[in-house]
Amino acid sequence: MESIIEQFNKVLTEGVQMGASDVHLCVGASWKYRVNGHITPLTIKPLDMKECQAIVRHIMLTSPSFSEENIDKALNGLQDRDCSYMLPGVSRFRVNICRQRGSFSVVLRVVPFAIPTPESLGLPAVIRDIALEERGLILVTGITGSGKSTSLAAMIDVINQTKPCKMVTIEDPIEYLHKEIKASIIQREVGLDTESFSIALRAALRQDPDVILVGEMRDTVTIEIALKAAETGHLVLSTVHTTDAPKTIHRIISAFDLSEQQAVRLRLADAIRAVISQRLLRRKDDKGRVAAVEIMRNTLTIKDCIENPEKTDFIKDYMKSGRDQYGMQTFDQHLMDLFNQDVIDLETAKAAATSASDFQRNVLFT
Repeated sequence: MESIIEQFNKVLTEGVQMGASDVHLCVGASWKYRVNGHITPLTIKPLDMKECQAIVRHIMLTSPSFSEENIDKALNGLQDRDCSYMLPGVSRFRVNICRQRGSFSVVLRVVPFAIPTPESLGLPAVIRDIALEERGLILVTGITGSGKSTSLAAMIDVINQTKPCKMVTIEDPIEYLHKEIKASIIQREVGLDTESFSIALRAALRQDPDVILVGEMRDTVTIEIALKAAETGHLVLSTVHTTDAPKTIHRIISAFDLSEQQAVRLRLADAIRAVISQRLLRRKDDKGRVAAVEIMRNTLTIKDCIENPEKTDFIKDYMKSGRDQYGMQTFDQHLMDLFNQDVIDLETAKAAATSASDFQRNVLFT
């Protein structure tokens, strides 16, 4: 009879083989896969409290932070934790552990060993040009689960394949492992190698970097240091939980006190190089999901829109008109492309569009 850990690893292996993006487990409920955006229950006996705790214990013991001597104390005090787990020959996983109703719930996101290319993710060709900017701030935005960290990994790999440089990544947790090709790479994990994004980012500036990846700009201190790094000649890549370029600009500026906001606005207008916003949509053939991508690049007109708050909401108009010259595009433009290419159906496109009725009208008259 297989142990609960053997069963756990078997479920993960089969999930990867099925193309699952996530594996869900918690006490008293069925194990579940998320495949092509759908939650799919498995016909396996639900976990009891002891079995679920054994799995959590096993996951945590794979981290250098824990040992047989301190694991039980850590489990007793554990409420929320992000970490990683690796199944040799199968995949890496980004793990979130939390407590619910006094027991554990675990979600594992599949992180393949192979780093994807921008092309394999369906990202526009201009993403390669953006990744190879010499300096400034590049932001990838979207809701949780929209593929931000995967797109960042692809961009880091473009740099690694192309430029002899020094890169420092700060992640929570580390997802993709980058092997040095042309770049020298240091990967640091929050909670394991450093206390926080802001502390690691400040330290990174003393490590002679050319490129810094900050997994997420969660607070004002991190945003401030990231801006300073971009202003002083570094290329900084990060993520923000916003849905488009104008909202990203507003979010960053509003993180600061009112008295600082105009100065931050001017600094951001100088430092920002691009905002890449994305959403994952169900493919028409139901074979996975596809990214709908919005791209803003910092042209002189866009810079003026960022500097002047009354113009910020016009950014999308200039993104739309700057497609041919600068490679910018709005979500609605990319949705129309995906619909015309028969990648997504009309209902999916309308649901994701800025205005469903306007999108329907454009379909009828184009």
